[in-house]
Amino acid sequence: MFAIAIHGGAGTMSRASLTNDREAAYRAALERAVRAGHDLLSRGGSSVDAVSAAVVVLEDNPLFNAGRGAVFNAAGEIEMDAAIMDGARLRAGAVAGVKRIRNPVLAARAVMEKTPCVMLGREGAEALALAEGLALVDASYFFTLNRWGALEREKSRRASGESAPVSDEDRHGTVGAVALDRAGNLAAATSTGGHTHKMPGRIGDSPIIGAGTYADNATCAVSATGDGEYFICLAVAHEIASRMRYLSESLTDASHYVVMKTLPGVGGSGGLVAMDRQGNIAMPFNTNGMYRAAIDGRGRLSVAIHGA
Repeated sequence: MFAIAIHGGAGTMSRASLTNDREAAYRAALERAVRAGHDLLSRGGSSVDAVSAAVVVLEDNPLFNAGRGAVFNAAGEIEMDAAIMDGARLRAGAVAGVKRIRNPVLAARAVMEKTPCVMLGREGAEALALAEGLALVDASYFFTLNRWGALEREKSRRASGESAPVSDEDRHGTVGAVALDRAGNLAAATSTGGHTHKMPGRIGDSPIIGAGTYADNATCAVSATGDGEYFICLAVAHEIASRMRYLSESLTDASHYVVMKTLPGVGGSGGLVAMDRQGNIAMPFNTNGMYRAAIDGRGRLSVAIHGA
């Protein structure tokens, strides 16, 4: 039994604005990512290998808000966060506020495997990445007209005093994966550029273990996307694991309760992908959609963007 589920963020385009060509591009990208992780699992690779591979594919695609497609902060700069966790040994690694690492998830894995730390920030994370031979790139690598346009729109909106809510697309954006390997081990990984026009130095939930990323063989693996501050304060990923551990809830019941009741109860929005050790998959979201894909324990592929 092995399986994998991924997400490309809860900040989807509305159905009305998503053209057929654009939808096809998102679906193809999600399928490439989930197959990259699944192919490793099918060859006996670990769940850590699988989530790393899937997230790297998403980080390299400018359609998603991570790596190449990361959004700009209020100063017009890229600041990225990422985390990974091994559910078998309860090891974790994370990086925060990095600007030059091409694939932050690989740097997070280096923190987990090569250091005694759980999280490194900014220059320290980039120094480790360089020492481990990971690719560091110039700021121009991360520049995309789509993300720059989003920053300009947000600046204009704020300057005009417009009170209309920010769209899900501009408000959210993260990528992540959860996986179960043949040995019965779970893992989770998450990577993000944050949200458009964020305060410089802001760190969201993605690199916070127990908030946006968590894995424990005894319960589940979780990768989240949404309003990071709420996910941090509610310890969303760990809350799902706790409901499974202490209330004996199923993965589906625990994850849906947290996403559909707990989060909205305090004004938070977003979604997540989660998996338990039996290969059950949950992908709840309370936004207008969430880019997501999975290949379950029977080898069945599913790719979706909006609700059923």
